Amino acid sequence: MAGKSADTIELGGAGVATSDVDRAEGASSHVDPAEDGGSAYDLTIEQLAAESGMTVRNIRNHHTRGLLPPPEVRARVGYYSAEHVARLRLILDLQADGFNLAAIERLLGGSNGLAERLLGLRQAVTTPYEPESAELVTAQELDDRFGEVDAKDAERIRKLRLLVPLGDGRFEVPSPALLGAAEEVLALGIPLPAALTLVERIKRDCDSISRAFTKLFLRELWEPFERAGQPDDQWDELIEAVNSLRPLASEALLALFKQSMTTELEDAFGKVLEHQSKRGR
Repeated sequence: MAGKSADTIELGGAGVATSDVDRAEGASSHVDPAEDGGSAYDLTIEQLAAESGMTVRNIRNHHTRGLLPPPEVRARVGYYSAEHVARLRLILDLQADGFNLAAIERLLGGSNGLAERLLGLRQAVTTPYEPESAELVTAQELDDRFGEVDAKDAERIRKLRLLVPLGDGRFEVPSPALLGAAEEVLALGIPLPAALTLVERIKRDCDSISRAFTKLFLRELWEPFERAGQPDDQWDELIEAVNSLRPLASEALLALFKQSMTTELEDAFGKVLEHQSKRGR
């Protein structure tokens, strides 16, 4: 479009200003697919904004930067498709992951589908195993369940993210199951400081195990994939490997923990029983 303004769309050899298109879109909200031969381009910019969760202003800015393909223009009205919705949602997801618009522009201008593949890999890595629904509790409810907690233990609980203070005497419980387990441990007569010490130890061990599995993935899967030039036909296989790695890690850890726990309990209570038998003589 040499010689034309960046705000002009070529249409049948004539220049149509995007500002004219936007004004026309305000007067026309929908095109009957039957009248358009079944075209998927049937969203005005306002409808595109509603579908994608992005403002009209930002949509226009992304179009100007080349992040969004131009609409199909009919009767001076620009119409967008599901592909535009998907592109805008991809941009939002990438921004949520910390990418700025310049980085997003490079990703979208890279090899075919690179941004979508990186996003798919990120989703495979960050999707929770079985997401728990967080709960909200009040300070009074916590007092009723756990009794009075001193300042030192309260800080340990905060660092472990067993509770997240929200202000006004309210707390978020990220893992109700974990908090419930803590409540049951206390009901057995184990003091809160001792229980927190155990949770801290478990967290350190879990962090170490998680790092080991992550390093395994990077060393044995990602690095060979990167050395091979990130072949297009191996992206799906790599993402599937990430999806499989986490449940495999969980199953391996649980299986080994069951074996270790059984061995430790048998050894410990075997000694207790032996000691009791000696005392009974």
